[in-house]
Amino acid sequence: MFRGNRMKNSVSRFREIVKVLASYGFGYILENTIKKETSSPENLRKAFEELGPTFIKIGQILSTRPDLLAPAYIEELSKLQDNVLAETYEDINQVFFQEFNIYIEDTFLYFDKDPIASASVAQVHHAILKDGSFVVVKIQRPHIAEKMATDISILRRIVTLTKAKFSDTLINPEEALDEILASTELELDFKTEGKNIDKFRALNSDVAFVYTPLVHWKLTGKTVVTMENINGFKITDMKKLKSEGYDVSDVGKKLALSFFKQIFNDGFFHGDPHPGNIFISEGKICYIDFGIMGELSTGLKESLNDVITAIAYEDIDKLISVIMSIGIKKGYINRNKLHEDIDYLFASYLSTSLQNIEISTLLQEIFETARRNNIRLPKDFTLLIRCLLIIEGVVAKIAPDIKILDIAIPYVKNHNKRYLLNKFDIDDLLIASTAFIDSSIKLPSKFNALADSIISGRAKIQLEHNNLEKSTNDLNRMVNRLIFAIIVSSMIMGSSLILNTNMGPKVYNISLIGISGYVIAALMGFWLIISILKSGKL
Repeated sequence: MFRGNRMKNSVSRFREIVKVLASYGFGYILENTIKKETSSPENLRKAFEELGPTFIKIGQILSTRPDLLAPAYIEELSKLQDNVLAETYEDINQVFFQEFNIYIEDTFLYFDKDPIASASVAQVHHAILKDGSFVVVKIQRPHIAEKMATDISILRRIVTLTKAKFSDTLINPEEALDEILASTELELDFKTEGKNIDKFRALNSDVAFVYTPLVHWKLTGKTVVTMENINGFKITDMKKLKSEGYDVSDVGKKLALSFFKQIFNDGFFHGDPHPGNIFISEGKICYIDFGIMGELSTGLKESLNDVITAIAYEDIDKLISVIMSIGIKKGYINRNKLHEDIDYLFASYLSTSLQNIEISTLLQEIFETARRNNIRLPKDFTLLIRCLLIIEGVVAKIAPDIKILDIAIPYVKNHNKRYLLNKFDIDDLLIASTAFIDSSIKLPSKFNALADSIISGRAKIQLEHNNLEKSTNDLNRMVNRLIFAIIVSSMIMGSSLILNTNMGPKVYNISLIGISGYVIAALMGFWLIISILKSGKL
């Protein structure tokens, strides 16, 4: 019975989603997502808003993924707001009971029934523990995980029905949905958020000007997270900053340094650093909301260091090597074209002063250049670009005179010096030197072996022609059309001869075979002309 109701609800929801998307031009949006038209991003945002909390969250996740959507869509989906009606206290209390087998009123000394924030996935309440500690309690909406899983499965069905529309895109829509599902599952497990807070706190424990709230693990589970309450104000509240005597330039610089440490040193950074998630409290920068976090492997961290170093020294070859090493190849890559594109990018940006360059914009341009050349960069790298864009905006609002790149380049250079000194090991140097000497001794004998192979005719040179299949297909199509045209011409000539001799069955004393030949030849000729016009290669 329950399964039948769930199927019925799924079918009903499927119809609702299709109806809403259709009302905003579903086919039009789906087609123009690829073509990057300017009119449909707003329609997509409006459709997501109408479809409710789960689609708002999906849209917010998509807004962090410039590798999946064009910039116009990213900008529009970033406008999605979590202005969602709050759940009733009774429903929230039931979620809390299901998690801990105890009701809210039996757990806290005080619990504010009116939430301080109500988002698409959860809502947040002020509370006081029985030991007098002031905390905030984030409680998940009832059945939100099941609702989101249902909506994503419906989207998967829609994508399957329209898969042909995505055949020429750089992304696989089913892979994109898998990534969205994985992101939502992580964000819906509040234990993961608690672990993120603890990890972030440990990594930044030696930074005097950064503070991270404590997690109360006894009251943290899959659907509830309880953490220390931060009494402070938004980092962009200029009146408060000035009235309490803060040096705004110092705050802006420390925010930038804090974020660069997260990226280049820790490889673990806040994934949504907008002003609502960064507070100033007791002279420290306090981060909250750790649902979305970016994580960079050691290899990606080193690659990002190399990217900034390449930008600082205008080293095109190094930048291309980094892009090629970390990128996922989605088709034929013309290295000459990639070099020309990067060279043009450097000429456009680095001909001006570093003070006029925004690092997020420059990295976005590098990202777009890679994308145009059939290279897809890792998703954590794309999240990083978005976060840098947000941080740059926050720093610009606090201290307009500070440019992120002016801080980034010296930071990376200094970090690289320390990294090389720490990495230096006399044993590794001796092993590498021994290997180099051994290889050098063997080099003359290898040259002799190569010369003998060439003289005896045993040496082979293997040539690889890239993109040959496309040229072969074009040649086959051309030959087929030529043969088709010859057949049409032959039919016209044959029909003319038959009509001239007036042989075979006749209608109104005209040869039926000759007339039929003309009609068939005309139809075949029209079909050939239409196929040529449709190919766009007249």
